[in-house]
Amino acid sequence: MDMGSGRGRSTAIPYISPASLNLTHVYEQNRQRVQKQDGTKAEGGGGPSGQGAARGKPRLLLMGQRRSGKSSISSVVFHKMPPSETLFLESTARVQKESMKSFMDFHVWDFPGQIDVFDTPGYDMDAIFGEIGALIWVIDAQDDYLEAVARLNSTILDLQRQYSNINIEVFIHKVDGLSDDYKLDIQRDITIRIQDELSDHGFENAPVTFHLTSIYNHSIFEAFSKVIQKLIPRLGTLEAMLTSLCRTCRFEKAYLFDVLSKIYIATDSAPVDMASYEICSDYIDVIIDISEVYGTWPRSEEQRRQLEGEPWNMPLEDQISTVWAESCVVISDGNKPIMLREVDTYLALVAIMKEGTHDKMPLVNMNVDVVVKGLIDFFEITKAKGQGIGGVGPPELGQES
Repeated sequence: MDMGSGRGRSTAIPYISPASLNLTHVYEQNRQRVQKQDGTKAEGGGGPSGQGAARGKPRLLLMGQRRSGKSSISSVVFHKMPPSETLFLESTARVQKESMKSFMDFHVWDFPGQIDVFDTPGYDMDAIFGEIGALIWVIDAQDDYLEAVARLNSTILDLQRQYSNINIEVFIHKVDGLSDDYKLDIQRDITIRIQDELSDHGFENAPVTFHLTSIYNHSIFEAFSKVIQKLIPRLGTLEAMLTSLCRTCRFEKAYLFDVLSKIYIATDSAPVDMASYEICSDYIDVIIDISEVYGTWPRSEEQRRQLEGEPWNMPLEDQISTVWAESCVVISDGNKPIMLREVDTYLALVAIMKEGTHDKMPLVNMNVDVVVKGLIDFFEITKAKGQGIGGVGPPELGQES
């Protein structure tokens, strides 16, 4: 968007008026505030540099030892980098800060492994850990992890004393080359070492969660999905909507995806099946790739009349959620349709239907439309209030399919 250009100011100022002095003072205060939000102390511009993060947005902090895989995780999940290309990433030398535009704007901070923010002068702890978010500590399961666990224990103890509300997520990473029994043994050993250390210091119920992850399968997206879901206000309302939709339309499983990262932010009450999640996640990639190749195009009047005729009998604008994409259906395994319906620019509802339901698509579409409108209202309300919502329950669906 062209924002235009402002007029230049003259440098020939004969004197400094009181108003100019006041503006200079306000500017300096704002500069110091921005630097503090950036996680550094504004003393002569010292400390690590970077772009400041806005207040009130969730923050994900990636920490851990050097070469544990933090940058690879961020590149694969948020930048769609193929896992094989992460082998060429350089080690992080400074704090990398990124603002992710998605259904909920959040920030991802990647900390170098050699930096301990609690022992390094120049870091403002309130600016880093003051926001509600999650600390993701990455441990390389294929390396000696005793030092990483010791640093993690020290970090958790410091956080529990000052910032006990932050969620601590432990990614036991690079488990793709390990056997199932060995992975579970490592997870058990790390869990015991951390819990025993916290118990010795009087912290029995610290908010620490453990995940087995790898960038070479969908486990890393599953783990980030669990992390993000803890930051969503009134997550139960979203789950109730999807559960009601599955019951009414007889879906096997329904997910609400962030299409940019393939993180599912909500699902129905049925247990998550990794196979179904992988199918839905890959299907989103197919739709995005097709959209990038073909883009959008104007429809002819004849095609519009066909789409607005039987059996839907409604304007095309009322059949789709957005003007740049529309609902899609693909047949999986010959009998089970997979439905994708966009909610807004960032969100998509993906559902796996049961066999024999393809001939009931008009009723399915009607019920999905109701849920999509409810989801749009949900996020409009939560964004407006910036916190949990009140009085919004699952929408009433129509006739069962």
